[in-house]
Amino acid sequence: AREFGVQVRLSQFRLQRPRQWGACWAFCRLWEQLKLDEFWAPRLTDSREGTSWYHVLMVLTAYRLIDPGSEWRLHREWYWRSAMGDLLDEAAPLAAKDTLYRCLDKLLEHKEALFGFLKQRWQDLFGVTFEVLLYDLTSTYFESDPPFGEGTKRRYGYSRDHRPDCVQVVIALIVTPEGLPLTYEVMAGNTADCTTLPAFLEQIEGRYGKAQRVWVMDRGIPTEAHLAEMRRRGAYYLVGTPKGRLNRLEKDLATQPWEQARPEVKVKLLPQEEELYVFVQSKARIDKERSMRRKKLRWLWVRLKELQRQSPTYEQLLMKIGAAQKHVGRVASLVRLELPEPPPRKARSRRVSFRFTLDREKLRIVRRREGRYLLRSNLTATDPAELWQFYLQLSEVEAAFKDLKSELSIRPIFHQREQRIEAHIFVAFLAYCVYVTMKQQLKAHAPGLTVRQALDKLAAMQMLDVHFPTTDGRELIFTRYTEPESDQQLLLAKLGWTLPPQAPPRITAKTAAQM
Repeated sequence: AREFGVQVRLSQFRLQRPRQWGACWAFCRLWEQLKLDEFWAPRLTDSREGTSWYHVLMVLTAYRLIDPGSEWRLHREWYWRSAMGDLLDEAAPLAAKDTLYRCLDKLLEHKEALFGFLKQRWQDLFGVTFEVLLYDLTSTYFESDPPFGEGTKRRYGYSRDHRPDCVQVVIALIVTPEGLPLTYEVMAGNTADCTTLPAFLEQIEGRYGKAQRVWVMDRGIPTEAHLAEMRRRGAYYLVGTPKGRLNRLEKDLATQPWEQARPEVKVKLLPQEEELYVFVQSKARIDKERSMRRKKLRWLWVRLKELQRQSPTYEQLLMKIGAAQKHVGRVASLVRLELPEPPPRKARSRRVSFRFTLDREKLRIVRRREGRYLLRSNLTATDPAELWQFYLQLSEVEAAFKDLKSELSIRPIFHQREQRIEAHIFVAFLAYCVYVTMKQQLKAHAPGLTVRQALDKLAAMQMLDVHFPTTDGRELIFTRYTEPESDQQLLLAKLGWTLPPQAPPRITAKTAAQM
């Protein structure tokens, strides 16, 4: 206080408005590393009233990354409890409810330009080549009731969220083997997987050229016609195959010798015209799938014995067995059930018994196929071990969907307008880009931490306003973030990040400070 020429009353100092600072600052740093400021600032200019749409977008994306929820919660709680206003030098009106929704309306026109911008950023930051692309689909549901208009994408369909009672949209996503997102598309909730590929082939070739890249997809996405078209274009593919094809090729594969591709991976090769079938056996996958199957089968066996002891009524028995079968999934087919005849209507309350046995023939077939996969590719000259590694990388796109749904809470969606539904998904995509940027940096410098763990560590750094009343009726205010603890210092050192200097103090009239 000496440099201000005032005296302070130390006995009356106050700490006000503690708010989360560390994770917000980390978000701003990652945003700058991606150079999203260069992309968005010229596209989202301020309104005539002075609203910074660019800063509103930053707040929306930071909220989706750090503590996702509804726009209403952002408006009522989160913005005030975070330091985003301090970092952006913005006041509370920035997070007004209508302002947040109006910002969503301005985003989608820049979607295609963002995809092209990200391509260059992934190349510059991580040296990505785009020679291998991973393609998959998921769905996300709505907490809203039909009916909807004819043109809406909200439709009932196959729900990967196990919510067939809710309308949904389908999201198709393309990522690199490193998990870096390139593009996505939102489609109607009743879209069949096999109808989505041609449009993406055109889109990727238009954006990245007709290079001979490898498309890695799960079974069910490409049809025979799609694969023939990819061969005609000179594109390469690697896809899983349905079990029916394995049944047809089992005799031919039985005559082929096993080749050691890796220490714990063996393969059989079966050339077929322009394609190569690769039958892969992985010891690690065998152990994993066998353990999962045994766990479920053991649970089902114990549950069926419990039901035998309970001797429930016929209707209760059917419901409880159905629930048990749903819990274990396909493992239920390994157990044969001998159920009693349905009792007459007047005897519905009578207790019944049943028997069950293990289907050993089915168990032998399942054991024989555990940890074994049939892959199909037109990369006939490629090392089979490399093909297997390509296919395992599909887990990256599955991880992307998992992060979007769990870490970034893309679901459920509460918006009603079609444009805002897609804008909500667009903001989640932006947040995921920031998320994977941090993920790549942690992978290189702090591999023991997940993104969520790192953000939680940094979020413990708070910002507070320290008020010192002066003897002349004014207040000296210090806005300070807390000094990092040892574990936070270690994380910052590993990432090579340096904290900014503390803000200078300010002095104000006491009446203004109270306002």
